[in-house]
Amino acid sequence: MPPFLLPDEPILSLDGYLDAGGGRGLERALAIGPKEVIATIRESGLRGRGGAGFPTGVKWAGLRADPSQTRYVVANGAEGEPGTYKDRALLRRNPYQLIEGMQIAAFAVGAAAAYIGVKARFTAEVAALKGALAEMADVGITGDLPIGIAEGPDDYLFGEEKALLEVIEGGDPLPRLYPPHIRGLFADSGQSNPAVVNNVETLSNVPHILANGADWFRAMGTADSPGTMVFTISGDVRREAVVELEMGTPLSFLVYGVGEGLAAGRRVKAAVSGVSNRPVPGRLLDEPLSFEGMERIGSGLGSGGLIVYDDTACMAKVGHALSSFLFEESCGQCPPCKLGTEEIADRLGALAAGRGDAGDVGEIAAWTQRVTDANRCGLGAGQQVLAEGILEDFAADLAHHIGGEPCPGEREIRVPRMTGYDAAAGRFIYA
Repeated sequence: MPPFLLPDEPILSLDGYLDAGGGRGLERALAIGPKEVIATIRESGLRGRGGAGFPTGVKWAGLRADPSQTRYVVANGAEGEPGTYKDRALLRRNPYQLIEGMQIAAFAVGAAAAYIGVKARFTAEVAALKGALAEMADVGITGDLPIGIAEGPDDYLFGEEKALLEVIEGGDPLPRLYPPHIRGLFADSGQSNPAVVNNVETLSNVPHILANGADWFRAMGTADSPGTMVFTISGDVRREAVVELEMGTPLSFLVYGVGEGLAAGRRVKAAVSGVSNRPVPGRLLDEPLSFEGMERIGSGLGSGGLIVYDDTACMAKVGHALSSFLFEESCGQCPPCKLGTEEIADRLGALAAGRGDAGDVGEIAAWTQRVTDANRCGLGAGQQVLAEGILEDFAADLAHHIGGEPCPGEREIRVPRMTGYDAAAGRFIYA
């Protein structure tokens, strides 16, 4: 299957994009009309690539049916999930497909304007987007659709869709109470101005589906997870990378085929999709990378960033590092989330240092039941499944510490926040 989202060589000009078939999706969309565009996306089975995997066509149909006069389309390129570098790779390799996908989405749902949310520190990606927008506007491809770029802060919650809308409006990345289809952009007492928010990768698929048809897309992947997905592989593998694979590819291929395996004599202890999913134990590496495959084992695909830990890593220490990140990034609007992530992180840290006991394990278990209370976003739920997975699947690591034994060795566990990629070395550059 040749890659279509991640071309082998970056597409650096509009002429290059058009020569590669760009523009055919929008042309097809304008020819068949909004209703058929949405029907095509629904038939394709495209699901959101930002974490939840919600059917894109269903989301679009809901916004199209909304009686509001003003609607918006928003592309989420904030990408703050540790271990993930796919949206930045897509924007560097081919920003034109995202813009074309946004135009198709706006046409389908009847949007008055569109926005792309991206971190201000993603300077190369912002430059690529601005250049592509200018080129497409110069030849009239963007039509009369205003597309703005909202450059936001480095906060993790900037990537949460309700917080993203706050940033577009000039506020801080604090998740709202109501989702975008109820309260969208620049709403007032009389108008809700609903919005549809899709991840960069989701929208980048759209031109290809319209140009080639729903059946073409469904010929790849699985029945419940059609198409391809862009995955990031990092951690204790010989080669870190960003790669486009068919959905349903075994996780073991990502680790041993793309990542080239582990150091001699080492085995996989766990693979974690970002910081907000249940860790996948090494014994389950042959499970398929699909929404249904990960759900079957109690985990999730997230945004496709797999962090691999070998058997030198203690999962109490991994849990402490990832939970500490979640505590730091929790906005504090929901006290159970802020308090719970801190308690879970502190108690895992105490265990890893040899200062914990069985009571800490019990408190971690208790906090997993309360950390999601009244949450406005999914951060608390991510902490819940992360901690539950460590408690249930890596009990031996915790038991080692209950007697007062600290982690053996001096291995540091870092939260993988990527800032760049060294292709020659096959390693990411970290903050």
